[in-house]
Amino acid sequence: MVVTGLCFVAVTALVKSLGQRIPAQESAFLRYVLGLVFLLPMAGQFMQVRLTPRLWRLFSLRALFHTGGVVLWFYAMTRIPIAEVTAMNYLNPVYVTVLAVFFLGERLALRRVMAIVAALLGAVMILRPGFRELDPGHFAMLAAALFFAGSYLLAKILSGEVSAALVVVLLSVGVTIGLAPLAIAVWVWPTWWELLILLGVALFATSGHYTMTLAFAAAPVTVTQPVTFLQLVWAVVLGAVLFAEPVDPWVIAGGSLILAAVVFITWREAVLKRRVTPLVSETKN
Repeated sequence: MVVTGLCFVAVTALVKSLGQRIPAQESAFLRYVLGLVFLLPMAGQFMQVRLTPRLWRLFSLRALFHTGGVVLWFYAMTRIPIAEVTAMNYLNPVYVTVLAVFFLGERLALRRVMAIVAALLGAVMILRPGFRELDPGHFAMLAAALFFAGSYLLAKILSGEVSAALVVVLLSVGVTIGLAPLAIAVWVWPTWWELLILLGVALFATSGHYTMTLAFAAAPVTVTQPVTFLQLVWAVVLGAVLFAEPVDPWVIAGGSLILAAVVFITWREAVLKRRVTPLVSETKN
């Protein structure tokens, strides 16, 4: 999980370094196109898979949600500090917990309600509406977390009916297809250096998901979840050192409060032996 956090912070830093010359939807499209290279060895075994119309609809809906989340995340990354993106990304599991009540029939006990309220207070601490001017990137990140939560819930449904590998492969293909028309509409020819950066994004994202899978196999979620706090530490350091972003104690405090709420919810689910709330990193792109 330590390596996973480093990989995902590297993804964030590389996207940040691209700047705003290439539109967010094009950057996201190129990241997924290049990421497909890492999935080519698995292509043959999935060519013969036959899915029902219902499964195709669920896969398509998930690709739609994830496409929206990815575009909004890339846009937010070019607008607001790395630490704020990382801290607000901790809201993903909180959204999932709330949506699971409506779509998976989960019960929302008082302790989980209190944890959700604490997480929302953490988000208010980060944003501080009324005390500073909010950037469109902040709203984009709030919406991105919601889209990723919808994608995760659909993944939970699909993973009970098809293999996890198929869920990953079809998501990558579906998001690539979904992003294509958006990217073409605003296309700007990238330089070789920009393509190299996006290849690095794809490499670190794929590596992060792989090491995260190893962590899940090696330890319970109550052990791996708290380690994701290090992502915020590294994001603050990288933002300050590489991008001269000031260290904001409100962002650190708010992100810590959100993560504490997520850890509590995860611990409660482990005690009750059910698994609905995702790890923070599970909903990342």
